[in-house]
Amino acid sequence: MTLLKTHTDPFDVLFKNFFNNDSFFAPALETKSSHPVDIYETKEGLHFEIACTGLSKEDVNINIEGDILRITYEKDGENEIDVTNYIHKGIARRSFNLGYKISSRFDLQNGDAQMDNGLLLISIPFAEQAKPKALAIK
Repeated sequence: MTLLKTHTDPFDVLFKNFFNNDSFFAPALETKSSHPVDIYETKEGLHFEIACTGLSKEDVNINIEGDILRITYEKDGENEIDVTNYIHKGIARRSFNLGYKISSRFDLQNGDAQMDNGLLLISIPFAEQAKPKALAIK
């Protein structure tokens, strides 16, 4: 019996994976988040709607780190073994750590957050210098 050794150059694998449609090189709008989030822009500013089913406002932390908006939830006992015999388990109760780089067009320091029926709503207004202005003709 003869074993055949195949030589795969690491560069070849990287090169092939780069052009593979299923690789991790996907446009941001086509990637799937691990947590349900809607992000949209209106004339008032930027808005986030984040699913927080079963969580209270005290459970979720919102931090501003420079131009990064970070939303986190740490579930207690997440690594414990669940012995519950579920018939169907459709509600994900797991920790999340979401971070978004916010454009300077928005005034992150004057953002507003509220919890409404398990939905975390974050609104970030446009920065004053990014708002449309009119010039007076002299």
